Amino acid sequence: MRPAGPRGGGIVTDRSEASERLALGESALQSGELTVARAHFEAAEALLADEPLPRRAAAVRGIAVTHLLAGEVRYACVLLETAIEQLEAKGGPRSPETDDALLLLHTASIAPYTDLGAYARAAQAAELALALVPHATDQALVARAHRSVARTLIATGRIAEAEASLATAQELYEQLGPHAELAQVHWMRGYVHAQGGDLARAETELRTARDMLSADGAALYTVQVEVELADVLRRRGLRAEAEELLRSHLDRLSPWHGAVHAGGVHRLLGQIAEEHGDTEGAEEHYVSALALLERAGAAGDLADICRLLGDLFRRTGRVEAALGAYRTGLGHKAAIGTTTLGQA
Repeated sequence: MRPAGPRGGGIVTDRSEASERLALGESALQSGELTVARAHFEAAEALLADEPLPRRAAAVRGIAVTHLLAGEVRYACVLLETAIEQLEAKGGPRSPETDDALLLLHTASIAPYTDLGAYARAAQAAELALALVPHATDQALVARAHRSVARTLIATGRIAEAEASLATAQELYEQLGPHAELAQVHWMRGYVHAQGGDLARAETELRTARDMLSADGAALYTVQVEVELADVLRRRGLRAEAEELLRSHLDRLSPWHGAVHAGGVHRLLGQIAEEHGDTEGAEEHYVSALALLERAGAAGDLADICRLLGDLFRRTGRVEAALGAYRTGLGHKAAIGTTTLGQA
């Protein structure tokens, strides 16, 4: 860190540069350049190394998100947990800046906890985030919190509450003016409808999210939404359209770039192959999905693919292989709101 100039001029410069790095990191995150985004977030954190932790929270959250999207779900949780523990360890009255930082970090931890299968911890993070909402000074953070808690609400069957939370998020984003994260509200609403079985509404919301994200140049998020859209299309009987969409993304997702949705592509292509009577092709896709999801540690999705693979083995007379797949899946739990593609 460069020495401070007269009257702290260097500190101001570092803060300004850190803000620029955060903006660049968010832009790279939107476009799916995870390595570039992480470099910007890490540079921002380094520039703020001598600042209080609340001022570094946005950089920590950004780094964690890049690891989450790269399939390093557990490490994303560790980064967020560590920062939260450090913030809470101070004790005594908290400043508004600290409350905003905690709201940001608790909200960010919901998705990785859910993917990891730590459903109780995801629910706890959601409760803590909502408890901080009345103290928040940033309405964009409040909107993001309401959007994020929807997944934990549907995981406990509280669909009406999930929809109400998303409505609140949308209202806040609209009050804030044009906002990139409004697309995420439509995405989450599509997810809620897909998990609840309302496929027509799910398709509408996911198409809206896809169009908004594509217009914003959010390449990775657009692909992820299209995988979930393909799931809805397949369940609506539009297999050809779903398969065409999925095959266009086979080379755009990888174990290090949207790993959970990469597993989703193979899961869906496996199901479509099974529906066409191609057992060998289905098995190949299911095994590929299993490897991707095991690496990512996505518990709900992993349990679901183990069930599909076990059922395939059982139907083709390979009882021992089926039992092995089921045993692998027994270590995890798939329930409504815990899988990327639904219904579990």
